[in-house]
Amino acid sequence: MSININQYPRLRLINQPEDLRSLPADELANVARELRNYLLASVSQSSGHFASGLGTVELTVALHYVYKTPFDQIIWDVGHQAYPHKILTGRRDQIHTIRQFNGLHPFPWREESEYDSLSVGHSSTSISAALGMAIAAEQENKNRQTVAVIGDGAMTAGMAFEALNHAGDLKKNMLVILNDNDMSISENVGALNAHLARILTGSIYTSFREGGKKILNNVPPIKELASRAEEHLKGMIVPGTIFEELGFNYIGPIDGHDVNALVETLKNLRGMKGPQLLHVITKKGKGYHPAEQDPIGYHAVPKFDLQHCELPTKKTSSPSYSKIFGDWLCDIASRDKKLMAITPAMREGSGLVRFSREYPKQYFDTAIAEQHAVTLAAGMAIQQLKPVVAIYSTFLQRAYDQLIHDVALQNLDVLLAVDRAGIVGADGPTHQGTFDLSFLRCIPNLVLMAPSNENECRLLLNTGYQYKGPAVVRYPRGCGPGIEITTDSETLPIGRGKQLTQGKSIAILNFGCLAHFAEQAANRLNASLYDMRFIKPLDKQLILTAAAEYDYLVTVEDNVVQGGAGSGVLEVLANAGICKPVLTLGVPDEFVKHGSQTEIYQMLKLDAEGLYQQIKTFTGYAKN
Repeated sequence: MSININQYPRLRLINQPEDLRSLPADELANVARELRNYLLASVSQSSGHFASGLGTVELTVALHYVYKTPFDQIIWDVGHQAYPHKILTGRRDQIHTIRQFNGLHPFPWREESEYDSLSVGHSSTSISAALGMAIAAEQENKNRQTVAVIGDGAMTAGMAFEALNHAGDLKKNMLVILNDNDMSISENVGALNAHLARILTGSIYTSFREGGKKILNNVPPIKELASRAEEHLKGMIVPGTIFEELGFNYIGPIDGHDVNALVETLKNLRGMKGPQLLHVITKKGKGYHPAEQDPIGYHAVPKFDLQHCELPTKKTSSPSYSKIFGDWLCDIASRDKKLMAITPAMREGSGLVRFSREYPKQYFDTAIAEQHAVTLAAGMAIQQLKPVVAIYSTFLQRAYDQLIHDVALQNLDVLLAVDRAGIVGADGPTHQGTFDLSFLRCIPNLVLMAPSNENECRLLLNTGYQYKGPAVVRYPRGCGPGIEITTDSETLPIGRGKQLTQGKSIAILNFGCLAHFAEQAANRLNASLYDMRFIKPLDKQLILTAAAEYDYLVTVEDNVVQGGAGSGVLEVLANAGICKPVLTLGVPDEFVKHGSQTEIYQMLKLDAEGLYQQIKTFTGYAKN
């Protein structure tokens, strides 16, 4: 990819934030304009997260201009919006490699840059981490500043409010910036609130406010009257009462696209003591009209032509697993009014758009609140409804306690449709769903299933829905091998696998979506292949029979080997007193970096060729 950096004369000179801070303030608007244009050109040619970064251009410029990064620490929540941050912090010429194999990490990543204070990927962690850093900064006593930037979506998670509550109580010096991009802001309102923000952070107001508190501290009736008057006045001007009650000094809202107003406000805030919250209004996709109109569609984009103003349509020969789930859910809802679909802010990703429109009274989006989503399902199940929780594998980790204590312990009738299981791809180690088999199969009462193709996914969803107790169907991102899907309500016997191919000497026990790779390897090795379907309960009879009939057993899964399905097979054999050569293939004991699914399968030797070579080496097989 080639971008002529000379077309960006100011941005070309900024290799580190120190270069930005050397510019006069009246150049910052031009820097922001060039930065936005560079981001548009780069991501449209290379793919990546798009709308969020466009909305934080001015905020990013202002933060690095006012704060002495990396000494001062900026913590970005989630990190979709951090592309401008990466460009200004020494990674401008590598931004076109972002989310690509061996390229820049998709989110802020500590190993990548000293400017990335916290490695992120999941939401609502920034305030907690910033508070920890602020505590350390106070002990260090070097006037290090700490800033957390969190979006209004991420603020819906309980963890964010837990951190706000603690920070307000401790009164440490820190700034939380609420990047609110879910409402419009008119020019007049923006100008008014920018003016108010400058007043509220100015030295005269601050001195009066703090001095007044000290003077009136020993006169309770007058202090109470002054406090009520201040709260009433601010309540009429700014919507910050909740943050004030949590112990923060609330400032805003301020126009997040007025870089000069941001700089002036941040300069004032930098010298203030205690916890501060700056409410900034921004617009996702700012500067590119199609992204402004459709920030969800332009959240993450493939390569596309900026001039055509539309994203290319992805052509596939078969539906994605997410669509299979969404269509199945609609079919069940058409005949079962007790079905309730729950998702923690993943309506589009989990294939629930159609369902949310056709069955709005049976659809519940909890926002970014995975713990609440699972216990909400428990409450519904107690009242004889049939909840189905659609959740990504990586996000289910956040609701582990609720799954154990509120669902499984009470043996409640809840189905979890776990999307993005196994290798996810470009979003990297924070999003790979490679742990769920290990952390789920140890939970009592739980039935755990992994389909090998599209039709098996439908059948196992039927099975899990009809099962009277907690059940999980986990399936991968993207499309399957192209198997025709039946639309009946057939279910499968719990804990029973099936044989796919007949061979000699080697039995391959497959768990999940790698079956098409395993089948290619089995054919080359003249091995028998079994689709196990169930991780819990395991088909013990099938395992013991295979152990008796074959010289070698091989397990295949897209989960970490430690504690996964292969470990379960070893446990069955050990409990039966059987000693048999077993090769467990899966994800090694490491966090899997970003890249395409194809590239990662190849790297992990879990594609057809990799499986073949590993099994061949293990068994000493030699083709005649």
